[in-house]
Amino acid sequence: MSQFAVEACQLVKKFPARPGTGDKPLEGEPASSQKKKRWLFGKKEPKAMFTAVNGVDLQIQYGEIFGLLGPNGAGKSTTIRMLCTLLEPTSGTAHINGYDIVKQANDVRRSLGTVLAGERSIYWKLTGRENLEYFAALYHIPPAIAKKRVDELIERMELKDRANELVEKYSTGMRQRVAIAKALLARPPILLLDEPTLGLDPQAARNLRELIAQLKQEGHTILLTTHYMEEADQLSDRIGIIDAGKIIALDTPEALKRRIDRKEIIRLEVSGWQDYIGEKLRAMREVESLVARRQGETDLWEVNLQATDSRVVLPKLMESISQNGTQLVNMNIVKPSLEDVFIHLTGKALRD
Repeated sequence: MSQFAVEACQLVKKFPARPGTGDKPLEGEPASSQKKKRWLFGKKEPKAMFTAVNGVDLQIQYGEIFGLLGPNGAGKSTTIRMLCTLLEPTSGTAHINGYDIVKQANDVRRSLGTVLAGERSIYWKLTGRENLEYFAALYHIPPAIAKKRVDELIERMELKDRANELVEKYSTGMRQRVAIAKALLARPPILLLDEPTLGLDPQAARNLRELIAQLKQEGHTILLTTHYMEEADQLSDRIGIIDAGKIIALDTPEALKRRIDRKEIIRLEVSGWQDYIGEKLRAMREVESLVARRQGETDLWEVNLQATDSRVVLPKLMESISQNGTQLVNMNIVKPSLEDVFIHLTGKALRD
């Protein structure tokens, strides 16, 4: 058995770029020179390529929950799809449970239970029970064992009362529980959960987080991606932050938060926020980062500002937001959270 449940080494994935969005010329070399080289010896000019994942190194221990966080477009989903063999890497290697994702793809799939965000992985015109029975057959689980496992998973996922109803009549949370039950059918040692609580109501999300914690206690290794910082903080033993295709930080949640312990986090609730205020504040030497986002459809904005000295920043802040109809609704100086670490490292909020 490999020392690591998941191990990636210099994993790279490139895709053909849309016109005008390809990689820039090499630094110090003019574009005209590059273009000339492409046409040497009558060869066709290659298509421009976009690098989605750029040399990811990752080692996940057996039995841990590893959270992978990144803003939209950071390369998180592409990394996940390479690890579960849906995409072949351009270069680099990765192993799941000791198996190479390219050379031993079937063994990788047998080692993984996967739930991918935004993909319909179960059949809505079948019942919950029929879905699990169908996939048990695909996994070549003997009928007697399959029946027992299906019954156990229906009971565990609290689907017993509605197991014989069509999935199309289920709530989003119930469908997600069926998808996770499907991932557990073959009892894989490693689970890959891509935003498992996305779109769930608070109670359903809490129940699912409790289930994920239980699965860890039972010995599963879990690679978790999420857009909810509190969820990552609560569940993860370690967290990797990916941005622009690279892992830019990797540590325990507490260790990551200690990185900015000496920063002061000013959290504001403001009505009538104007972009120029943010630009003015970002220009201050004491301000390291600022992220403003509208709260739903209201005129209220949440503004998160990281500063080295709030005593210098606050008077200028108050002066700036009192102009042109902007009003301060609420203000707190808070202890750094995992989201503050993320903003500090990437310069953007997780959903940006």
